[in-house]
Amino acid sequence: MSDLGAHHLAVLAETSVDRLGDYESLFFEGKWLTTAEIHERSARVAGGLRGHGVRPGDRVVVMTMNAPEVFISYRAIWRAGAVVTPVIFLQSEPELRHILTDSGAVAAIISPELVALFSAAAAGLDIRAYVIGDDFARLEDGPPAGIEPRADGDLAALLYTGGTTGRAKGVMLSHRGLWEAGRGLDLAVRTTTATRALLPLPLSHAYGLVVAIAEWHSDDRRVSVLQRWFDPVGWLDLVAEHRLETSPVVPAMLQLLLAQPRGDRDLSSLEYFGAGGATLPPAVRTAAERSFGVAVLQGYGCTEASGVISAETMTDRRAGSVGKPAPLVEVSIRDLAGDAVPPGEDGEICARGPGVMLGYWHDPELTARTVQDGWLHTGDIGHLDEDGFLYIVDRLKDLIIRGGFNVFPRDVEDVLLEHPAVQLAACVGRPDPEHGEEVVAVVQLAPGRQATGAELVEFARARMAKYKYPREVTVLAAVPLTSVGKINRRAVRDLVRPGGTA
Repeated sequence: MSDLGAHHLAVLAETSVDRLGDYESLFFEGKWLTTAEIHERSARVAGGLRGHGVRPGDRVVVMTMNAPEVFISYRAIWRAGAVVTPVIFLQSEPELRHILTDSGAVAAIISPELVALFSAAAAGLDIRAYVIGDDFARLEDGPPAGIEPRADGDLAALLYTGGTTGRAKGVMLSHRGLWEAGRGLDLAVRTTTATRALLPLPLSHAYGLVVAIAEWHSDDRRVSVLQRWFDPVGWLDLVAEHRLETSPVVPAMLQLLLAQPRGDRDLSSLEYFGAGGATLPPAVRTAAERSFGVAVLQGYGCTEASGVISAETMTDRRAGSVGKPAPLVEVSIRDLAGDAVPPGEDGEICARGPGVMLGYWHDPELTARTVQDGWLHTGDIGHLDEDGFLYIVDRLKDLIIRGGFNVFPRDVEDVLLEHPAVQLAACVGRPDPEHGEEVVAVVQLAPGRQATGAELVEFARARMAKYKYPREVTVLAAVPLTSVGKINRRAVRDLVRPGGTA
């Protein structure tokens, strides 16, 4: 298969089946699927897509809740030489309309629950929709298709990321970039003994996508149990029922799991959590390791780097860090002038390697500002220590400047999370006529706990520099989160601005 492309993702998937053989590899809502069944169905869907006019390089949207058809669709789209365009299902109609028109998608695979939203957003566009169920089954009616050749640098996925402002931008990821990102994650996993995983993450996000690709690199028969969407009670039930050993999560998921009563469930099979997607507060990491009796391995990445920049392993980890750079990834910490800074000094995290995006779709100017001489400027602030471990401080765009002093929201959030009543915390800057910005925060309390905003202000003031502590803390029923479990700072800023409803 070498002439198909050395890092072709469809080839990677197929050789995984050849290497490991047929076995029950995926469980979803009461049913097991085997590797041969998934492979056969994906080959037939690839043939169906080709028969309906999908050509190499065409963008195909996948917008579904987590389901086996997501894995099948990804394999099929890559097999047909087309471009996976994942869309998280929690979209507004205008946001989805923008993605559909900007990407120029020719087809879409969607969940039945999303038909009304998709139909409204796609009105007047020439996009053929396949609803999971009868429509999807018809794609599988014909003969299986072979693999369409693609080069290492060809576009494999177009992922839309909104960042903190503006309309969603299409991030172009190559076959080789995603191939290497998956390999890096698999090499980190190989330092554990776990082979049975619970997947609660949205597969339509870079993190979930790379977790799926990593399995194709494995030399072990890995088993995945898939949640349609994250539910902490269901998560605990599935771990106990299937004796699962690991689960990739984002910090907000860990915090919700820590707050959930476990009853008499036996969770002794758990070996470790893989934590990524957002910075993990030290207090949450410590609580999770003590409460579950497992390791929490942190990783760091962003969509523009194919989801993986660094990762901890069982054999190479350090408190507070997000591990060392993944294979073939270089990390450099730069100051505002673009010069590298010495170990221990904070600056912007820049990364270089095959996983760096091909660019932003239809935006060469933004691409040129973001990738300079091959180095991706992540917009994150951090430092490297003398041994090459990476530490994340905060997002450059989230920096609060109060009276000329820099305040990193994460510093404030970490302190608030030390309070036993606080389950989630989010800190932002609010425009202030005297100080330029004022430090304010919102929190969500753990079930059964009580605390007032004034008490939490005093708690933080006793533990932080005078210019850092939040002058106002508001207790909310729920801290706003994005669809992938990160703090939604834009929504928090709207809540705390003058006239907001926090």
